[in-house]
Amino acid sequence: MMLTNSLEFNMRKHISGFTLIEIMVVIVIIGILAALIVPNVIGRQDQALVVAAKQDISSLKSALKLYYLDNQRYPTTEQGLKALVSKPDSGPIPSNWKTGGYLEKLPPDPWGRPYQYVSPGVKSPDFDVFTYGKDGQPGGEGSDADLGSWSL
Repeated sequence: MMLTNSLEFNMRKHISGFTLIEIMVVIVIIGILAALIVPNVIGRQDQALVVAAKQDISSLKSALKLYYLDNQRYPTTEQGLKALVSKPDSGPIPSNWKTGGYLEKLPPDPWGRPYQYVSPGVKSPDFDVFTYGKDGQPGGEGSDADLGSWSL
């Protein structure tokens, strides 16, 4: 009987828990997976923000075209994109501004800054709507590149 209890005790000792080597193997596997997955996920976030900026600029461009159809002119640079949300009170005052506006509110760019607006445009004849990208500075490459209505 004593032999049986000793054998059971030894078997339980081996079954209950993980060895240091097993834990280290799991940590190495997790590290390898993280090294493969994390760079892909981080790059995707920047790509998603660029796509969101392009969609916002396209929406702003459409709202500006509707403004033009109603008023036969685009808002001036001074009036800015605010003219799409509230009726400008400085000249030239739009004669047929749509009640309720052309947008509910102005979206910030995906990096939290306001979109830029110039009319007449520098890169297109009517207007330019743009963002300076992730870095907030003119120029740049990748997610730092300027995105504008001229490139859509």
